[in-house]
Amino acid sequence: MEWIRLYFIVEGATEEKFVKNILHPHLVTKQIEVKVSMVSTKATGSRINKGGLVNYERAKKDIIKWLKSDPNPDAYFTTMFDLYALPNNFPEKNKVIKFKDPYKKVEFLEQNFYDNIYLETNDRRFIPYIQLHEFETFLFVQPELLADTFFEEKNKTDKFKLILKNNQDNPELIDEGRTTAPSKRIIALYPKYQYKKADIAPLITQKIGIEALRKNCRHFNDWITKLENLCPNA
Repeated sequence: MEWIRLYFIVEGATEEKFVKNILHPHLVTKQIEVKVSMVSTKATGSRINKGGLVNYERAKKDIIKWLKSDPNPDAYFTTMFDLYALPNNFPEKNKVIKFKDPYKKVEFLEQNFYDNIYLETNDRRFIPYIQLHEFETFLFVQPELLADTFFEEKNKTDKFKLILKNNQDNPELIDEGRTTAPSKRIIALYPKYQYKKADIAPLITQKIGIEALRKNCRHFNDWITKLENLCPNA
């Protein structure tokens, strides 16, 4: 049985670890070989800095470079970028204010993302994904695991559960405000998280497990289902 190659272009180290430690073991059971790389941020002499989606055009160059590097029909390319703090020069971002429903907003952005890449490459192998609203969304699937990590703060678990309840028990609805985005809410209660997120967040999501993430995060589940179906005979 032939395998599919799937390239992930991700925003930072947290997403990179998530792909390697959680998505890869799952997708390999579907005959999908996973490769992952962070987007570049800037070049300093011969050194290229990676991590952090600060400019769409630079990320676009990375994506197009990867598409050209493997033109075979059994290779596909996807992204894992946060909706929170998406660069202002992202395709059609200035038009999303009309959307009240975050699902419609992110679908609109993903479609324009795809169209923008396709316009330049004529390549249909690109599968854009934008996380609602950022990686820390996943941590609200089981907020008690945050308390287990910061054991001296276990009394704050109920505050996380209340945030979830106030958002219809849907982690993907926790918004993208500068002080109310998922990561900002976590840092407000656990300041240490700000400096340890690249290690803590992937570890917690690994404990939660991909099936619980899919069950509680509809947009994420739709993406994983799409990726699984790349190799229908697996």
